[in-house]
Amino acid sequence: MKAFEKVCSLNELVANSGVAALVKGRQIALFYLDDQVYALDNYDPAGKAYVLSRGMIGNLGEALVVASPLYKDHFNLQTGQCLEKPELSVEVFDAKIEDGDVWVSVE
Repeated sequence: MKAFEKVCSLNELVANSGVAALVKGRQIALFYLDDQVYALDNYDPAGKAYVLSRGMIGNLGEALVVASPLYKDHFNLQTGQCLEKPELSVEVFDAKIEDGDVWVSVE
């Protein structure tokens, strides 16, 4: 069974944008879209910086993505895979909304 950590209150997030959070010593990028929270590593492997939470979110075809603010590579919010460079990916974490709070599992 996965252990979830309470990260913040849902009303601390802004819909359709990202925010960075520190969870168990890891920088996590949280994105709140359509009543769902997506969590992935905040580290951009192409730009070698913790910036993904500052990226623009949208969709390319059927994929929900965040575009890195550095090189504009698109990372799938559900899988972490980079669309332009298949050799790159970021870790995706389970996230949930429960009783108005955001919970993330970094295991």
